[in-house]
Amino acid sequence: MTALDRSRSYRRSSARWRRSLATGTIAATVLGAGVVSTGAAQAAPRPRAAADGARITKTTKIAAREFDITIQSPALARSVNARVLVPAGWRQDAARTWPVLYAYHGGQDNYTSWTKNTDIESWAAAYDVIVVMPEASNGSYANWYNYGKGGSPKWETFHTQEVRQLIERNYRGGGTRAAIGNSSGGQGAVSYAARHPGLFKYVASLSGILSMRSPGIPAMLMFTNAGNGQDPFAIWGIPYADDANWASYDPFALAAKLKGTGIFFSSGTTGKPGPGDPNVAPWDIGLLSEIAVGANNIDFRKRLDTVGVPYTAHVYGDGRHNWPAWIREAKFIWPTLMKSLGAA
Repeated sequence: MTALDRSRSYRRSSARWRRSLATGTIAATVLGAGVVSTGAAQAAPRPRAAADGARITKTTKIAAREFDITIQSPALARSVNARVLVPAGWRQDAARTWPVLYAYHGGQDNYTSWTKNTDIESWAAAYDVIVVMPEASNGSYANWYNYGKGGSPKWETFHTQEVRQLIERNYRGGGTRAAIGNSSGGQGAVSYAARHPGLFKYVASLSGILSMRSPGIPAMLMFTNAGNGQDPFAIWGIPYADDANWASYDPFALAAKLKGTGIFFSSGTTGKPGPGDPNVAPWDIGLLSEIAVGANNIDFRKRLDTVGVPYTAHVYGDGRHNWPAWIREAKFIWPTLMKSLGAA
């Protein structure tokens, strides 16, 4: 081989190496590598899609055991994110699976709210559990009625099917699940548990609306959703006129279907600030709304007593509709959630 031939051969080999390296780097960014191991760089397997075609299009590493995934969702007709915490020893290619806790956020929050406002990373790190915090926007944890036409957004489908299947098919999530939620996320957790018996071992609601059709509550929900920029009648329908659809999402109406699921719910009742709450005026919306939520949770408690469904409730006195109260309640119920999951 001449010197010229050797030079050409070297350049071809070098070009192939650079193309291979670039391909591996692109695949690692787009297909979800980079959160798996610190070994030799290589492309992760293409993520498996959910049954309806929902797929993971991007994975972004946030910390050693924390990452965000971007999901292209047919149910929502757009892409949204979810934040995932994985335990020590987790591997994407492990033979075993891990139990999963879903943490749902409230209105005017997003998929980062649990990590921004709580120490959920340290709570989770003490247990052998995967924690998933999916986007819920201001979707009210429902497949929207849309004046009887249905169609997107289908938040319930996104959470209970697409996200669940993607976590179980790509991140070694197991079939043992629990859920916790604050505000509308609490209503969502309990509603999902009733609408999908067996989906969760345990659900915890922190200041959630658990009796959606109690006097004054439909008006409050309509007002809140209109303030969030939503068409309030598109979500569950028109109150009373579309009562059957409202009832199909109402934890109060669905209470009997919660048999076999562990239940915790909590809320304030007095409309006064509790420990750690800001010093606000008595007419503060966070205080006034918690009065309505507290009365609502008492209605739900009575309903569970009537249908014979066991529960744990902490309907306390002082406390605003805000994170200081939800942190206290979440820390209290966390060991019970972990026990329900069998998370060591």
